[in-house]
Amino acid sequence: MKKTVLNAIHHALGAKMTPFAGYEMPVQYAGVNIEHQTVRDAVGVFDVSHMGEILIQGKDALALIQKISSNDASKLFPGKVQYSCMPNKTGGIIDDLLIYMMSEKDYLLVVNASNIQKDLDWINNIALDYLDLTITNLSDIISLLAVQGPLAAKSLQKLTSINLAEMKYYTFEIGEFAGIPNAIVSATGYTGAGGFEIYVQNKYAELLWNAIFEAGKEYNIEPIGLAARDTLRLEMGYCLYGNDINDTTSPLEAGLEWITKFTKEFIQSDSLKIQKENGLTKKLVGFEMIGKGIPRHDYEIWDEKNQIIGTVTSGTMSPTLKKSIGMGYVASEKSNVGSEIFINIRNKPVKAIIVQTPFYSNLNF
Repeated sequence: MKKTVLNAIHHALGAKMTPFAGYEMPVQYAGVNIEHQTVRDAVGVFDVSHMGEILIQGKDALALIQKISSNDASKLFPGKVQYSCMPNKTGGIIDDLLIYMMSEKDYLLVVNASNIQKDLDWINNIALDYLDLTITNLSDIISLLAVQGPLAAKSLQKLTSINLAEMKYYTFEIGEFAGIPNAIVSATGYTGAGGFEIYVQNKYAELLWNAIFEAGKEYNIEPIGLAARDTLRLEMGYCLYGNDINDTTSPLEAGLEWITKFTKEFIQSDSLKIQKENGLTKKLVGFEMIGKGIPRHDYEIWDEKNQIIGTVTSGTMSPTLKKSIGMGYVASEKSNVGSEIFINIRNKPVKAIIVQTPFYSNLNF
């Protein structure tokens, strides 16, 4: 099993470790609920160095990215980040990803750890149709820390001359951070709490971790595990690859029409356009439990006649809302907000109601 450079630090801090995407990763330190609220109310640090980074360079870099991604990368400019997904040959999703435009000929793709090799194989295969390209897997030499929460900017500002408070969401800058040269400082994250993601070479990871915790000491900064990352993203209704989206779900079914741009051609754009025109047979919805119980991945979703109409993809007890929430695919005709559904929990129908996502809205973010 692979380990991030910070593995020994996580053990020393007493983290509960678990296998995740081929890595031994910290799932929690002080406890999921405590860590969750630390990020919602203050600031916390995730080691997400297991994520993959793929650099695409050359005159044909944009053309390739336009072909493989559903969003319109031509809208990017240097310093801008874009959320997108890569459709496969059947219109499913190979992966969701971030695209960083470094320059006109340089793009950095940040992909899910469990999909790194699959993504590389796919991209390299499509790249055969292009002449001026270099594709480099940087995943094993880059460490990534996500510093998330409303006090993130205040905690980090003393470490850099980059004006963090003025950085717009989904932009990035490259500069010195904690004395580390050429760090990528990105106003991104997957928690809905605001904050930054910082990319450095592995040799600087421990220095970065220590500097961030020293700088954030006055704001009670804490390490946060992947379990809280999951409850935070679910409160926001963000999709998790492998749970809510995968090779068999289309971006339209997953509610990702906003990153599916038919103003350009990409792999399976024609079939996805037809799917949109013909109407979807299933949709990803959010729901809140009315009855007692926590919905779990793969639980059946029933209608009032106990007929199966879908499947739960994610579920948890929301630490902020103090209620059980979940997401799942249901038949389109059963997907209206306000509709009653039932979750099959230990072979008993437990009532829930379909609601609009996000489940949680932070008006200050």
